[in-house]
Amino acid sequence: MGQFFQQEDFNTEQYQEFVSRLYQQLDDLKSLLDDSKLEQGDTSIGAELELYLVDRAFNPRMINQQILEIANNPQLTEELNRYNMEFNLSPVMAQGKPFTTMDKELRGTLDSVQSIADGLNSQVMAIGILPTLQHKDLERHCMTDLPRYRVLTKAISDLRGEAFHININGDESLQTYCDEVTLEGANTSFQLHLRVPQSRFKNMYNAAQLVTPLLVAISANSPLFMDKKLWHETRIALFKQSIDSRVDHHNSHWKNPPRVHFGNGWVREGVWELFAENVALYPPIIPLLSEDNAFAELSMHHGTVWNWNRAVFDSGKDQHLRIEFRALPAGPTVTDMMANAALAIGLTQALADDVDGFISKLPFTYAEYNFYRAAQYGLNARILWPQPKQQALQEVSIVDVIQALLPLAAQGLAQLHVEPGEIDHLMSVIEERLAHKQTGAIWQLNKVAEHEKTHSRRDSLNLMLSQYLQNMIEGEPVSKWK
Repeated sequence: MGQFFQQEDFNTEQYQEFVSRLYQQLDDLKSLLDDSKLEQGDTSIGAELELYLVDRAFNPRMINQQILEIANNPQLTEELNRYNMEFNLSPVMAQGKPFTTMDKELRGTLDSVQSIADGLNSQVMAIGILPTLQHKDLERHCMTDLPRYRVLTKAISDLRGEAFHININGDESLQTYCDEVTLEGANTSFQLHLRVPQSRFKNMYNAAQLVTPLLVAISANSPLFMDKKLWHETRIALFKQSIDSRVDHHNSHWKNPPRVHFGNGWVREGVWELFAENVALYPPIIPLLSEDNAFAELSMHHGTVWNWNRAVFDSGKDQHLRIEFRALPAGPTVTDMMANAALAIGLTQALADDVDGFISKLPFTYAEYNFYRAAQYGLNARILWPQPKQQALQEVSIVDVIQALLPLAAQGLAQLHVEPGEIDHLMSVIEERLAHKQTGAIWQLNKVAEHEKTHSRRDSLNLMLSQYLQNMIEGEPVSKWK
C-alpha cells in the first residue's frame, strides 16, 4: 500500500484481469520457490516508524505534506491521516552493531523533523495512539488527500456497506461508529523487517507468531483512546475493527475472516501458503494492473490483507523473503524501540530451531488467545505457554515467560553475530522494564491516575503527554521514567 498511483476507478474487466494475474503469479512464485532461489544474502534488518504531529496543546496537526515538502527526504512519506507520517530506515546487516546504526539514523531524522515542526509551531511524537483524539479528528477531511487513500477508503467502505462499529472493553469501555477508515490512522507502529532464507522461513515465521504476544506485552504503549482507558495495546483491537469490511448476517452461522488478523494457523510447509491463503480468502480491493513488475498484482493484494506478522516477498533485483513484525507500537523512546526490535529478532532466531516442539504443545487458537490477552492486559496478562513434559495447558504469568526466555533472546542475537556489548545493553533495557514492571502503557495509565486526583480527565491527559514528550526527547528508556 506504499505504492504511488493515480488511478481511482476500476471496472469489472480490470477486476477479472487482476484475479487472473494473481493466480498466475501464485504459480510463478511456487515455481521460483521450488527452484530454491531465495537462499542468498546475509540476514538484514529494516524498520518503519510512524509518527504523530501535534500542536502545543497535544491536538493533531494536519501538516504532514508541509513537513515533507520542507524535509525533501525520500525516506519520509505520508500516512493515512494528515497528522501522521512515516520514516523508512535504511536496511542494515544483522552482524556487528545493527541497532546502534538504526538508533543513530532514527535520532538524526527525528531531530530534523522536530526542527521543521518547531517552525510550524508543532511537535513530533512517537506514541501508539494519541490519547486526545476526538471524533472530529477522524473525519474525511483528516485523510491525506492522495489517490491510494481515497481508493482504499472507498473499497473498504463499499465492502462494509455501513459504518464501522468500534466496541472496546478494557478498564473503561468505548462504543462508537465511524464512516471512515481514518480510524485506522489513529494507530502508529514501529514495524520491523527481518530478512530470512527460504529454507528457514516456516520455522522463523512460526517462531515469530509464537513470541508476538510476549512482544506486545513488553512493548505496550497505547492504553488510551478518545479519553478512555482501554487495552494496554488498544491498537490491536482498534485496527481490526476500524477496517473490518465484514457485516454480520443474522441468517449465517459463520463469517469471513477479517482482513486484519493474527493468522489462520501455524505454517505447515512454507511461505507460499500464506500468499495463496490471502488470494483465496480475501476479495481484491485495489485491482491495479502493472506492466513493469512480474509480481506487482500479488504484492498489491498481499498488502491489503493486514497480518500482524506479514510474509514479504521482495521481487526486485535482490529477490528475498522477509518477516514484517507489525504489532510493535511506536515509542516511547528510540532506545525502547531498539530493545523491542532486538528482543523480537533474538527470540525468533533462537526459538526457530525447536519451534515444532513448542507449537506441538500449543494449538494455534491458543496462540491467538495469548495475542489478544497480551494486548488487553500487557504485563499483567496470564497466557497459555508450552511446558516441559506437558500433560495439559497451563496458564502462567507473561512476565515469568519473558524473564525465562531472555537468555535465549541473547543467544539468538549472538547466532546472528550481533556484538556482545550491544546484546547486553538492549537486553538490560528489557530486564529493567520487567523488574520495574513499567511499559509505556503502564506509565501513561499511572500518570493519568496521579493527575486525576486533582484534575479533570482531559487536563490529566495533557499533563501526562507533556511529561511523556519531555521524557521521549531526553531519551531515557521508559523503565527509568518517574
